[in-house]
Amino acid sequence: MPPLDIHVVVVGTTPLPGVEQPVDRVPAPVQTFTSRDLERSGALDVSELAARRMTGVHVNEMQGNPFQPDVNYRGYTASPLLGTPQGLSVYMDGVRLNQPFGDIVSWDLIPSSAIASTTLMPGSNPLFGLNTLGGALSIQTKSGITHPGTMLQASYGSDVRRAFDFEHGGTHAGAVNWYLAGTLFAEDGWRDDSPSDVRQIFGKVGWERSRGSLALTLAHARNDLNGNALQELRLLDRDAASVYTKPDETHNRATFVNAALRHAGPAGLAFSGNVYYRDIDTRTFNGDVNEDSLDQSLYQPTPAERAALIAAGYTDVPASGANAENTPFPYWPCLGNVLLGDEPAEKCNGLQNRTQTGQHNGGVSGQVTHFGTWAVRRNQLTAGVAFDRSRAEFTQASQLGYLNPDRSITGVDAFGDGVTGGTVDGEPYDTRVDLDGLTKTWSVYATDTLSFGDRAHLTLSGRYNRTSVENRDGIRSPGEAGSLDGSHRFSRFNPAAGITVNASRAINLYAGYNEGSRAPTSIELGCADPEQPCKLPNAMAGDPPLAQVVTRTLDAGVRGQSGRIAWNAGYFRAANHDDILFVQSEQTGFGYFKNFGRTRREGLELGARVRAGVAEIGAGYTLLDATFRSSEEVNGESNSTNDAAAAGGPGLEGSIDIEPGDRMPLIPRHMLKLYGDIQVTRALGVDADLVAFSGSLARGNENGGHEADGVYYVGPGATDAYAVVNLGARYALTSWLTLVGQVNNLFDRRYTTAALLGPTAFTPEGVFLSRPFPPVGGEFPLTHSTLFAPGAPVRAWFGTRFRF
Repeated sequence: MPPLDIHVVVVGTTPLPGVEQPVDRVPAPVQTFTSRDLERSGALDVSELAARRMTGVHVNEMQGNPFQPDVNYRGYTASPLLGTPQGLSVYMDGVRLNQPFGDIVSWDLIPSSAIASTTLMPGSNPLFGLNTLGGALSIQTKSGITHPGTMLQASYGSDVRRAFDFEHGGTHAGAVNWYLAGTLFAEDGWRDDSPSDVRQIFGKVGWERSRGSLALTLAHARNDLNGNALQELRLLDRDAASVYTKPDETHNRATFVNAALRHAGPAGLAFSGNVYYRDIDTRTFNGDVNEDSLDQSLYQPTPAERAALIAAGYTDVPASGANAENTPFPYWPCLGNVLLGDEPAEKCNGLQNRTQTGQHNGGVSGQVTHFGTWAVRRNQLTAGVAFDRSRAEFTQASQLGYLNPDRSITGVDAFGDGVTGGTVDGEPYDTRVDLDGLTKTWSVYATDTLSFGDRAHLTLSGRYNRTSVENRDGIRSPGEAGSLDGSHRFSRFNPAAGITVNASRAINLYAGYNEGSRAPTSIELGCADPEQPCKLPNAMAGDPPLAQVVTRTLDAGVRGQSGRIAWNAGYFRAANHDDILFVQSEQTGFGYFKNFGRTRREGLELGARVRAGVAEIGAGYTLLDATFRSSEEVNGESNSTNDAAAAGGPGLEGSIDIEPGDRMPLIPRHMLKLYGDIQVTRALGVDADLVAFSGSLARGNENGGHEADGVYYVGPGATDAYAVVNLGARYALTSWLTLVGQVNNLFDRRYTTAALLGPTAFTPEGVFLSRPFPPVGGEFPLTHSTLFAPGAPVRAWFGTRFRF
């Protein structure tokens, strides 16, 4: 029998680099990928690589922009969108990238050209700190030692995509090293009015000695993104590239500085630590439908009002007794009520929402590792401390306006300022926000791995986190109704235990239990009062206390390696307690955060990778059952099974009941991934992958019972299953010049990745509903439909790569 070709993979088991373990000692199905995988796959960034290669990962394209995906793993999410329940932590060189305000992750701020390796650590591993409920994504960047030389790549393709990437690394005298990388990216986008501009620069200077190293990293990003989000079913059928309303702009400016130190001391001791600072300025400008106007009748001026408007110089004033045919719609119902001071917040069918978020966070962490023996057994003990401080300054304002035929919004002289901003239970409601949030987190952690020869390894870990959140309202005084002022404290010790056993040289068994937690963020605490709901990211009010989320995860499985074949099979079960969900208010189209009893994600994961000569082939399959485990009543006005609809009405302001066992929305039950990379000749290489997912429930269909009636409700309550194939190729003309190409969605499959039930403002022909259905019980019922996140059609890019 030929000897086994065992390939040992080593991964970091803490956020700080420098302390690694072989995978067969980690009691979880860790996944690792390198810069080579990222380059050959043709993926745009690390989020797209995860979507194509990592088992258990899928992407919801809720924002409709390639740099703004919702990345989900085992039913937990890392998203750039405020209000999305966050459950994954993301690290780069030991620095947590989840932003202080909402724990969101801006994927466009991660310099993809500088990524050396990516590790996905499953489960609620407490060593990775807060927000590690479903897993942690740990990124390590390149240096002049690991990636010397120069690379230049330029590409052009569909949607007028232009991209230029470069990197250069080197060393001097074996001690000083440097690395520089950058990206310039621009495209028009495949959907209407959805351009993106991404500009990233990353630099690192290091100093290496035999017993240690010092590195200083500086990165900056200046990005302008348009993500025009979901589109209504019937409008999507008419034009797949159309948008519901526009614009939906996000402007990110970010600077990142990190100093990292590693040192190997005497007596088996090793130290690693870092000090970092990050500054992020985010501005958004969104044109939206004013849902408060959808159930309103047309503006009909009285003869006296009509005379006053004409005397003031206005033309095309609608005649008394106006209707949809003789009213200059849409601007007169809005403008007329603004001029006459009569309910403009209900008659104006458009909103312009602006936000600005300034985030300044810094921190320091350090850990000591001892390599030694305990009771004559090999032992590795790591202990560390960390402190993070962040300040978030958030402001928001809404301006009323009217929809134009091209779906843009023209603003008028009326604002959501508590006077013209709408009412709740007949009282003025202020949609402005001026919030200053200060968050501090202290952490102490330790992990110990005790080895029983080469056969078994026992790991015990734990982390204690203490978080304080101070919210200060710049508009309302402390004690005033709706004030955001509040002081909150959260603390918890999260344990973990696991064991791995080498049943043979080729088979490794593992089992692990761990706990993780997430403290509510400033935005969640500032939007937690059902009596003062908010519309994310547009407003917040009130801050009753929320409990922190606690997740308990069990992982068990088997993995092996024989020859050039590596495989794994495992079971996982993660239970959330006091989950934080964004719930729509029954009073308005707004909502609020609340703790939601229990939820659970459990399933099976299978994976395999084969290296055979010039080919590498991989596969991954996940069966995921994500369910609610507590009963709850939530707003379900767009769900055909709400209680008002069941009572025989049109479903106005109805609720739905969630029962234990109901499936959670936006999470597919089946996920399959296949990929292969083949070096066909010495010059030609081909890379292909297939991703396939079953359908998932729409948000708003948490009870799984929605069915269209064709009158008040149109559209299904879930997405359809889909499969997409991507193909890439590279051809080396010389040792330093390579031609590259990439085709995504090779067979031009039409598909959607997420769905939402909600009221629609348009007819099937795309015309604003200027006159709704006849009144029912004195009220105008709305048309509710399904809004989808469409996937991109076939797209191709080609370029040249210089490497020397």
